[in-house]
Amino acid sequence: MVPRTIPELEDLLIQLRLITVSELSQIRSEVHGGLDVDGYLQLLERKQLLTTYQSGRVRKGEVEGLVLGGCKLLYRNASGSFARVFRASRISDGQMLGMKVLRDRWANDPASIQLFRHEGQVGKRLKHPNIVPIYDVGSEGKFHFITMEFVEGGNLRDFMKIRKQLKPVEALRYALDIARGLEYALTQGITHRDMKTTNVLLSIQGVAKLIDFGLAADDSFFNRPGSPELAQAIEYSTLERGTNAPANDPRSDLFFLGTIIYELLSGEPPYPRTRDLEERRRFNRYRDIRPLVGMMPSLDWDIVSVVDRLIQINPGQRYQSPTELAEDLERLLEQLGHSPTKPAKAPVQEASSSTKTILCVENRPKRQDVLREYFSKHGFRLLLMGDVDRALNRVQKDPPQGIIFFGDVVGDRVVDDFKHCIKSTAGQDLVAVLVLSGSQSSLQNGLADIDSRGKVLTQPIRLRDLRNAIQDPVESTT
Repeated sequence: MVPRTIPELEDLLIQLRLITVSELSQIRSEVHGGLDVDGYLQLLERKQLLTTYQSGRVRKGEVEGLVLGGCKLLYRNASGSFARVFRASRISDGQMLGMKVLRDRWANDPASIQLFRHEGQVGKRLKHPNIVPIYDVGSEGKFHFITMEFVEGGNLRDFMKIRKQLKPVEALRYALDIARGLEYALTQGITHRDMKTTNVLLSIQGVAKLIDFGLAADDSFFNRPGSPELAQAIEYSTLERGTNAPANDPRSDLFFLGTIIYELLSGEPPYPRTRDLEERRRFNRYRDIRPLVGMMPSLDWDIVSVVDRLIQINPGQRYQSPTELAEDLERLLEQLGHSPTKPAKAPVQEASSSTKTILCVENRPKRQDVLREYFSKHGFRLLLMGDVDRALNRVQKDPPQGIIFFGDVVGDRVVDDFKHCIKSTAGQDLVAVLVLSGSQSSLQNGLADIDSRGKVLTQPIRLRDLRNAIQDPVESTT
């Protein structure tokens, strides 16, 4: 209903909680007899008691949903096919928040509502400075919403429209922030599945933060008739089908992170943006990316190598984890004379003092998924690395509380690496477990002299055996 008189308008605004009685009383002296409803709304805008978005909705009589979860919607920041994002203000204390609202067209679809709520619940679990925190997931009437931190700086795509192209150091800093966010999420058993420049926000302090975890987690949802056609979900499934990668492969996030870094450095996306869904389903779109060196022949070769590795079409030739990528980005920043910031830690109040970090040398995605799910469920923080040399380097720089070597991944050098790890961490509370394949059982003969922090298992084993081997010694050292 559109208010026809000023008293009707005031009653409506108070009822909606857009304005308080005391705020209205402060401007009544400026209300004269010739002022109509539209003029009054303009006065409220000038006094910054209403935003143009709010007054526009009031003029149209579209006031339902202007206040949700105790928050006033102020402006619309972004809009997609599935949801809209608003800047909001909490009525109780005036705190600025971001609010994501499911679009009306999906508000009566149970599967869409379930997916939307899933996104919010996944986000609530993630507490890391490079991930935008989710505060609440709620519903009021037909409206479904997620409240989150409001990041003042805006998203990376809008930032690039202004900057056009970034210096390598700046691009690598943002890439490192993103990699650390992905690394943390993966320790919680969560992949992003929607990596793109609009899902990276930049704070006014210059920190990159990821949003929208979990939205595209179930590709089967988007293949059902009448489902929202989310382009990035299509791109992920196209890439994975074309490369025979397992569903929900964490290396797919790394591929699309590579396309983001490519754009930051070159000022051009690796493939043309399009709304054509059929074009997005073409595998050669992702396979035939123009080499970055062709775009930027003078770019430092080490930087080119990192991007090239990320966007390898064969997932086995990409980085195998965000941890590996983050280490290379840190090294590159140091080479360029810019010390990287220390890895951000999750808020202390959200962390469990009993959580133990385990590093596992494993490069097979399916086994990585099994290990990640199992150890996360049992209260461990699991880091996965496919390269044993990188894993040993990580142990020296930032030792975990336990490390697991799989002999069928490392090969016959595994005994030397296992011994070196134990020797180089003498005096530290680190436990090493070596899992030999059946064909490597004879290698046990060279392990008689290891100390009590080392344990050797031979396949076949159960996950419980592996957990017991890593758990009892780890707990005895803490």
